[in-house]
Amino acid sequence: MSPILKRTVTVRAPGKINVFFRVGALQDDGYHDVASLYQAVSLFEEVTATPADEFSVRFTGPIDTAGLATDDSNLAIAAAKLLASRTGYTGGVALTVLKRVPIAGGMGGGSADAAATLVACDELWGTGLGRSGLLPLAAELGADVPFALEGGTAVGTGRGDELSPALAQGAFHWVLALSDMGLSTPLVYGTLDQHRDAHVGDLGPQPDLVKVDTAVLQAVRIGDADSLADAMHNDLQVAALKLAPELSELLELGESRGALAGIVSGSGPTVAFLVHSAQEAAELRGTLTRRDIRTLVVTGPVPGARVLDAH
Repeated sequence: MSPILKRTVTVRAPGKINVFFRVGALQDDGYHDVASLYQAVSLFEEVTATPADEFSVRFTGPIDTAGLATDDSNLAIAAAKLLASRTGYTGGVALTVLKRVPIAGGMGGGSADAAATLVACDELWGTGLGRSGLLPLAAELGADVPFALEGGTAVGTGRGDELSPALAQGAFHWVLALSDMGLSTPLVYGTLDQHRDAHVGDLGPQPDLVKVDTAVLQAVRIGDADSLADAMHNDLQVAALKLAPELSELLELGESRGALAGIVSGSGPTVAFLVHSAQEAAELRGTLTRRDIRTLVVTGPVPGARVLDAH
């Protein structure tokens, strides 16, 4: 291995919003084919990596991380160990994660940690895989990890990990309404399957393969918020609203107070409201904050995992 030249590397990676999410029929292997339009937004995780003999992770930042695992089940640790095993690196790493993306909020915070860890350790250890070499490892770690590595706006198909960049221009303004509870992704999928089984007479059979609607791709390509508001969709939303009925009231509140549209992001419970401008975002944030709803204002798209500092 090349000698360690850097003593510390800090990388930031973005959370994401699913502005479109379609879920196909339940397959025999227990998985679903999905079609998603991801947008990386300006809410970032930061991972700082320093050389160590063992692998460890600790958390800082504004989010309560008391419930997060710090063993091999943590995605950042898994990412570091996977990179070490594939490149023959024999040392370890001490990771410090500055968390800003809500935990179990449907915004891919854990995936951002994994992507940032891959980039940080590759730089720290001099393993030299670079972004293209890290992408296959990212896909092994989870469906959202390759997107956190790449950022921008992208279509995800298959299990969500087969990415193709989507042309996008301009910036979209979002107000995120955060929830104190987390929603388990497997539970949300299971609830969707039950809902579809119970209402198969009305809904009809689900297709095995799904795709992102042309309308949503066109909306991001021309940077038009009104068109995107009309085209946004999330198949998982019906299940998230069943599990957390209060989200229905939240969606109605935001849309009655100036949002072009609201959507449950991914498996929830974070709700993303699309607005026209920074000023409208500030006004909606004020309205929600007065109702004691925790909010964040973000814009998208933003780049994927990037080195902030190395010395």
